[in-house]
Amino acid sequence: MTAMGSDQTAIEAEPILSVRGLHVRFRTGDGVLHAVKGVDFDVRSGETIAIVGESGSGKSQTVMSVMGLLASNGWAEGSVRYRGEELIGLPANRLNRYRGSKLTMIFQEPMTSLDPLYRIGDQLALPLITHGGLGRRDARERAIELLDLVRIADPRRRIDSYPHELSGGQRQRVMMAMALANRPDVLVADEPTTALDVTVQARILELLADLQKRLDMAIVFITHDLGVVRRIADRTYVMRGGTVVEHGKTEALFATPQHAYTRMLINAEPSGTKEQSPTNSPVVLDARNIEVTFDLSSGLFGRHHHILRAVDGVDLHVRAGETIGVVGESGSGKSTLGRAILRLQPASGLIRFEDRNLMPLSRSDMRPLRRKLQIVFQDPFGSLSPRMTAGEIVTEGLLVHEPGISRRERDRRAAKAFEEVRLDPAWRNRFPHEFSGGQRQRIAIARTMILHPKLVVLDEPTSALDRSVQKEIVVLLRDLQQAHGLAYVFISHDLAVVRALSDEILVMKSGKIVERGPVDQIFDSPREDYTRALIAAAFLNENRSGREAVPS
Repeated sequence: MTAMGSDQTAIEAEPILSVRGLHVRFRTGDGVLHAVKGVDFDVRSGETIAIVGESGSGKSQTVMSVMGLLASNGWAEGSVRYRGEELIGLPANRLNRYRGSKLTMIFQEPMTSLDPLYRIGDQLALPLITHGGLGRRDARERAIELLDLVRIADPRRRIDSYPHELSGGQRQRVMMAMALANRPDVLVADEPTTALDVTVQARILELLADLQKRLDMAIVFITHDLGVVRRIADRTYVMRGGTVVEHGKTEALFATPQHAYTRMLINAEPSGTKEQSPTNSPVVLDARNIEVTFDLSSGLFGRHHHILRAVDGVDLHVRAGETIGVVGESGSGKSTLGRAILRLQPASGLIRFEDRNLMPLSRSDMRPLRRKLQIVFQDPFGSLSPRMTAGEIVTEGLLVHEPGISRRERDRRAAKAFEEVRLDPAWRNRFPHEFSGGQRQRIAIARTMILHPKLVVLDEPTSALDRSVQKEIVVLLRDLQQAHGLAYVFISHDLAVVRALSDEILVMKSGKIVERGPVDQIFDSPREDYTRALIAAAFLNENRSGREAVPS
């Protein structure tokens, strides 16, 4: 291959996407919120830049404005140029020539981005037909190839699944397949590995690196996981309060951070261990031989018969003040188990809560017990009504379980709940879309805790939170548990958080418990190869590898 001339080199060095003086504002009930304040950045073909910062720093709103996807009460000012063409103010019909083909995005919450009424194959085919010009048959075959590309097992069967039939990690991989369908020039990835377990995260990052190399694709990567940033980003921008406080080459920025905020982010990590609960504490939940099956039969009259055993003979016991951590890869059955023990998912076996057998209870019989049996879901945006204020969401359960209290008392309790989850009580009048992903998850936790339950299933409650907020939430959950004797079933793929919160860990694979034991035993001397693989994948990230902290 001949060397390129200086003119050609200069052309190729030009940014494919250039942002200058970007401001983003929102009209809210409390006035105008200035979310992004004068941000500048460039990204070139084949390059990965990362934008990092805590929840509410403005990083997601920055990229949403680049894509022209701000909420109706928001607007952007400044300049966003793709290959020299200004995108801000561009009519929707011209902007749509780029969105979905040249500029694509992977969103943080896949369940809200996938239509629940359509099979994933139909949703994958849409951009291939709209932007790629493929016919339906060719689009379906290409969709199967894309599912295989993002490591979804048995793609020819899974292509006809609905979003609710997939795990959180599988849904995120579908979103990745959709974004990559038309070989984009720029991929904007907003927390794309948030919902993925550690082993799948490692494979997805390797996959993105391979696709980037083959397609010479530019990536703008939004994340709170600095371990991921160190592995994938060429340059990093650190945001706080809507502004970029530091930026530079990733290796240099991590080695010698100049800003105190950057040093704080690098050093943030859930730490410590939970105080052991008394062994004589009363048993809150006793679940034995839990089984959950799904009939995946297909074809005319269900000719192709297939039964999926999502949870297969699991025993689980939780005492007051105790936390049982449940870990495993996406699709292992851990979230299904969590829903089953709360009678939110049909199951067989024995489920005893305190002194009652829940299995024979009808829906109406279960209703009085719901206050004591609570869940925090993985996807905060999908579990919060967009038509209610945050304060109304947090106090919704009180309307059901304490209908006699006054509106003023409900508002007082909402303010207290906001303070407990480290949110400004004055934000009670805002709507969910006005909060960052991490802030929305804290609202979901407040909604649960305001009812003072006995058992809480926490299904990936920290997956959307940046590390510094995770530390606060870990402390908050410990304090609430100690104060009220709460029993937790903590479901997560983040082993650092599981270690900081749990008394005992159950390791799930293909619906079964393959290993269980105290926290120290699982992390220090795991017996199963599968457990060792999970732990090894978790510590691929350098911010979890025990390296020395950056001096503050």
